[in-house]
Amino acid sequence: MLIAQISDMHIKKPGELLYGRIDTQGFLERAVAHVNALDPSPDIALVTGDLVDGGKPEEYANLKRMLGALRMPYYLIPGNHDARDPLRAAFPEHSYLPRDGFLQYVVEDLPLRLIALDTLVPGKGHGALRPEQLEWLQARLDESDKPTLLFMHHPPFDCGIEALDNALLGEGAERLAAIVRARGTVERVLCGHVHRPIQVRWAGTMASIAPSTAHQATLDLRPGAKLSMTMDPPGIALHLWRPQTGLITHLSYVGPYEGPRPFA
Repeated sequence: MLIAQISDMHIKKPGELLYGRIDTQGFLERAVAHVNALDPSPDIALVTGDLVDGGKPEEYANLKRMLGALRMPYYLIPGNHDARDPLRAAFPEHSYLPRDGFLQYVVEDLPLRLIALDTLVPGKGHGALRPEQLEWLQARLDESDKPTLLFMHHPPFDCGIEALDNALLGEGAERLAAIVRARGTVERVLCGHVHRPIQVRWAGTMASIAPSTAHQATLDLRPGAKLSMTMDPPGIALHLWRPQTGLITHLSYVGPYEGPRPFA
């Protein structure tokens, strides 16, 4: 099974630029075309939060139009820039989304079991998992010994970029790590939010962050460095599941680059 992970699109209304200069719509349209052109084609796509920039209905309508061009099923979770009810209202045909409460769910009918977690704290940049959400997760993990992939917006681990480490998953992070470590069936934790490709060994498994389809966070590991952005190449993550190996993750850059050409 091949999974495409698209993250941190920050879609605005049609014709509106992010920060007055970044065409996030154009970036997402190119990312969707890139995913559709992959051979082999991904079986599904996971869209890991900050779907839109302001949580507005007209932004979700624009997002839906673009994601509707994907040739494979896709699954949504919110990020800190999203709003649960407008997101839910914009995608009524996505029956996996709960009709009220947290936007977390399980997808059962794939080689990997998928569990989506909702880390949104309305009006805040950081994330959280409430005790009732973690109880729900524990119950879902206890239902099956099948290899499981968790996906969520806010990473539950530090990434080394200090300004972002202060706005990751706060409440619930330690208990989440304990649940994952004790259960032992979580193959990978997939995240967004940081706008950089990052991998780490965490809670007895692997965790990773996908880049943004648009702008990236500056790779600045100096203590006290202020948060800034760069227009590094946009990208997506590709996760290849092979039972004999596990989940293999590749970074796929979106853009017109020379090649392929033989090494000779």
